[in-house]
Amino acid sequence: MDTPVIRTRGLVKRYGDLVAVDGVDLTIPAGDVYGLLGPNGAGKTTLMRMLFGLIRPDDGTIELFGRAGALGKVDSLRDVAGFVETPRFYGYLSGRANLEVLATLDRRKRDGVIDEVLGEVDLSDRAKDKVREYSYGMVQRLGVAAALMRSPRLLILDEPTNGLDPAGIRDMRALVRRLAAGGITILLSSHNMLEVEEICRHVAIMRRGRIAFDGSMDDLRARADDVQYRLVTSDDAVAAEVAARVEGVHHVTREPDGVRFDSQPVPVERLTVELGVCGIGIRQLELPTTALETLFFRLTESVAPEAVAA
Repeated sequence: MDTPVIRTRGLVKRYGDLVAVDGVDLTIPAGDVYGLLGPNGAGKTTLMRMLFGLIRPDDGTIELFGRAGALGKVDSLRDVAGFVETPRFYGYLSGRANLEVLATLDRRKRDGVIDEVLGEVDLSDRAKDKVREYSYGMVQRLGVAAALMRSPRLLILDEPTNGLDPAGIRDMRALVRRLAAGGITILLSSHNMLEVEEICRHVAIMRRGRIAFDGSMDDLRARADDVQYRLVTSDDAVAAEVAARVEGVHHVTREPDGVRFDSQPVPVERLTVELGVCGIGIRQLELPTTALETLFFRLTESVAPEAVAA
């Protein structure tokens, strides 16, 4: 069996009474785009900081390509690159000059490499422009270029599309696909289920520092049965009571913007008939989320979820 690119066992990080990462076991094989998904505050960034050796775990172990990770040990990060949160550069220097500085600090050859990575991230035409003139999306891509100078086999990207406009999101997703097609294993964190679904083959979902799901996207899709609906009626209080009595309608909640529930189409049809019998008018019935998003919310917002491994 091939050695996993990343393996963590019982990983824990505490900040006082807050357990940011709580006993995380994660195994990431080579040659994959692996999504680390979870709402803000789930522990994704803390986990990535520990992978990079930026902070020390309070318990547990980390292995990168079979090597034990260690705080401050450069050798443990051989073949690993990426960034946590937003990459930082000197705004008064050009994109090329920033990469030259990094190459010098990393004691790496510049000849041809900088041109190659700038071309890889579609920044060749803006290489001589100062970074302070770059858009946020361009800064993100320059961060990927800086990581690629290390010729990594593992690329770790923390929320790479966060804050980007639609065009920037499209460009970053296309870049991730190209890099993965070139043989780089990518660990990509996100709080957006649709993004992970589009570009990742495997996913781990975190909730309050723990793993709520770990498996392939196909396995996750197989679990995503019900879809969350939003219903607005002439009497939402009574409509919620009616919905709770209909077989096949689950997780009924009364919200300020209407009644929300999980279901399949056939039970929804029965619900609409029952509402008509009760004399309740339907003003709006919509699907604000996909089945996968519904499952994501259920895994990350439930009171006491159990970790699920596919």
